[in-house]
Amino acid sequence: MLIAERRQRILDHVNARGYASFRDLATELGASESTVRRDLRSLIEEGRLIATRGGVSQPGGAGPALPSRQDPHAAEREAIATQAASLVEPGTAILLGPGRTTAVLARKLVALPALTVVTNSVLVVAALAEAPQVELVVVGGTLRRSIQALVGPITEQSLVGLRGAQVFLSGDGVTAERGLTTPNVFAAATDQAFAAAGREVVVLADHSKIGNDTMCQTVPADRMNVLVTGPAAEPAVVGRLAQIGVDVVIVDRF
Repeated sequence: MLIAERRQRILDHVNARGYASFRDLATELGASESTVRRDLRSLIEEGRLIATRGGVSQPGGAGPALPSRQDPHAAEREAIATQAASLVEPGTAILLGPGRTTAVLARKLVALPALTVVTNSVLVVAALAEAPQVELVVVGGTLRRSIQALVGPITEQSLVGLRGAQVFLSGDGVTAERGLTTPNVFAAATDQAFAAAGREVVVLADHSKIGNDTMCQTVPADRMNVLVTGPAAEPAVVGRLAQIGVDVVIVDRF
């Protein structure tokens, strides 16, 4: 991998999450921590990242916590989550994968009178833990701190035999050619198991993800039933997705 490409992937990873540790970045890139540290020193010197304890954050960030003021797409995520919540029928069972948008969706589901939610996301669990009308099923696995979710073979096995009306997934990229993608192999395998457990696959992606293509395919485009995105999503990509049968829902301006 070229240095420029590797550093751009570092920036994309940190910008998507607000913070990343040295170890997580090394795993995502398949590079040594010493290589990652050299890249980070250059990016910090250029003012594109800020050093924090154990890793780096976006300029203006404050480490691992991800408050909405660090998220340039917070308002769009809120609008996407509101639209997604309107698709959920009370009394059904759904699955929520990891991601900031699915975490926002979880907070909106508290208003529903009855629901069963299956998740591997720590953020979703935190959002629904105090909602007595929600039957919360948490699948086990290995904690991947960069996405605050449980992943791996234990998680995948826990999902075998489960079936939900809908599965809501996010990721790092959406294209007509490869569908939903993510840069991490373990996260991708777990998301594939989630997708297999849902009758309907709903992808939640802010406009910055549309047209982006990362390493691991999670859900092929022809397996995506619904895509909820923002009004600034790349029209050509959205058009191609609609042509292959994806129900593309564009949220109102926010």
